[in-house]
Amino acid sequence: MTTDKIAFRMFLNPGCEAEYQRRHDAIWPELAELLRGSGVSDYSIFLDAPRGVLFAVLRRRAGHTVDTLPQHPVMQRWWQHMQDIMQSNPDGSPVAEPMPCLFHLD
Repeated sequence: MTTDKIAFRMFLNPGCEAEYQRRHDAIWPELAELLRGSGVSDYSIFLDAPRGVLFAVLRRRAGHTVDTLPQHPVMQRWWQHMQDIMQSNPDGSPVAEPMPCLFHLD
């Protein structure tokens, strides 16, 4: 099965590190299933605490439907749930900046 890997960064509000961790430790089962069902796997989010930057990397299988996630009610609810602790766009989605891969070593 072919996959591609993408990375992006998001921005945590100051002082919200512990709350972000707490919410992700209790990730909703329906959200995890939605992500897996859309073709997402091996999804990790790292924190650059001094800067409040979240660095995310995930794999998407060929034929993924990740682009449809913003329309799903579970994703929209999650965004609302997270909006108070991170920078968000007007539609509630987190501000996310793609990061191109400049080097990879298997």
